[in-house]
Amino acid sequence: MPSAIDPDMSVDEIMRRWPATIRVMIRHRMLCIGCPIGIFHTVADAAAAHAMEEATLVAELLAAMRSDPSADAPSAFEANAHNPEPRKGEQSCA
Repeated sequence: MPSAIDPDMSVDEIMRRWPATIRVMIRHRMLCIGCPIGIFHTVADAAAAHAMEEATLVAELLAAMRSDPSADAPSAFEANAHNPEPRKGEQSCA
């Protein structure tokens, strides 16, 4: 369980890794979901862009991250990292 948010982590990465954080963005009417800049914006950037206190946003995101049932599950990338062979019908990048 995260005890802090990595200041270099993008809001896009946070929402992908901990889907429960999407509800926080929606609750505050933040347009980070699907935003092309979300891959570059940190939590500090998003808070500033939406005139929100960074500490408040961080606290709410952490609460959502800790309550997310998928928090301990590996991401789709991590889950498939042990299997470098392409699945049936997929092509290898090599």
